[in-house]
Amino acid sequence: MSELPKGFLLNPINFAAFGFGSGCSPVAPGTAGTLVAVLLYYPLQGLSDFYYVAFIVAAFLLGVWLCGQASNRLGVHDHGGIVWDEFVGYWITMIAAPPGWVWVLVGFGLFRLFDIWKPQPIRLLDAKVSGGFGIMIDDVLAGVYALISLQVLNAILG
Repeated sequence: MSELPKGFLLNPINFAAFGFGSGCSPVAPGTAGTLVAVLLYYPLQGLSDFYYVAFIVAAFLLGVWLCGQASNRLGVHDHGGIVWDEFVGYWITMIAAPPGWVWVLVGFGLFRLFDIWKPQPIRLLDAKVSGGFGIMIDDVLAGVYALISLQVLNAILG
């Protein structure tokens, strides 16, 4: 990961886009960001489905702006340290998830799998769509793939 400009994370927009600093992990910043998303998920899981999805929509819209701003300031599209998109992707994975820490871990694993693997059309969108929306959309779709997989596993095993 490239060196950040001095004081970059002191800006609240950049700090949020970098997952409150988790994106600065020297190893696997996307995984570190997803781990923070897991911690933030715990207070969110008590929301009704309507408010949980509304929160995700708001986080997505905020993320388009945050990620776009941080990316522009760095002059790099989708810098590895920008991990707000991992937050939203993981939270999408966990929509209507069964309760329990096992499902939190399964959701984590499924989201990381689809985020790293990038099956189509995720890979195409990742390559072709730019700006804050481009940074966010591949993780949104990875979250949708992981959500579907989690629900299928729950139907089979639950």
